[in-house]
Amino acid sequence: MEHVLTASGLTKDYRGSRALDGLSLHVPKGSIYGLVGRNGAGKTTLIRILCGLQSHTAGEYAIYGVDSGEKGIAEARRRLGAMIEGPAVYQELTGAENLALQYRVLGRRDFNTIPDLLKLVGLENTGKKKVKHFSLGMRQRLGIAVAMAGEPELLILDEPVNGLDPQGIIEMRRLLQRLNRDRGVTILISSHILDELARLATHYGFIDSGRMVEEIAAADIPESLEEHYMKLMGGEQCG
Repeated sequence: MEHVLTASGLTKDYRGSRALDGLSLHVPKGSIYGLVGRNGAGKTTLIRILCGLQSHTAGEYAIYGVDSGEKGIAEARRRLGAMIEGPAVYQELTGAENLALQYRVLGRRDFNTIPDLLKLVGLENTGKKKVKHFSLGMRQRLGIAVAMAGEPELLILDEPVNGLDPQGIIEMRRLLQRLNRDRGVTILISSHILDELARLATHYGFIDSGRMVEEIAAADIPESLEEHYMKLMGGEQCG
């Protein structure tokens, strides 16, 4: 099985605390990998390290086979897109203007593809409406579009359905399924909403106190995701 993301012994120390403690990770190509754990378990720290936003203290990780210590890691990281701690969008710009700005950052000049990207995330009819007038669900989907601006093969999302109403959750789920099914994008998604992850994920990684407790394919879980989580974590709630 080919893995697009791996980690071994990954550790992150802050002053007086350890956020990651020898964590391992194996994300299969083409999967929707659900990263499960309570708040403070280390999910966001892991994601920020993988995206190059934080350094790690010990251990190693690799993106598409390129080790984090190698010169090629920056180029390998260009194969991923991410939305961390909410969408990185400008409120005073339209959806199309936000994407045009991201295209410029990435060095893309094919701005004629922006309407297709807006259509992909269901925002093709927003016209001149500024992002500040978007619903939360619309802003989240625009954040996905910004993350997809570089046509990544891997998408990393931190709590993409957090705060969404039921309709927004359904729209986000369908979008991620289309990206995975129709475009072959591997998705790593961190969430504490177990019911929604159960509808999406093909594989899971269960994190607790900065350690990977278990990695397992969805098809190999003998009970519901919630029941399996409760058994692994000794009855502690996710979230």
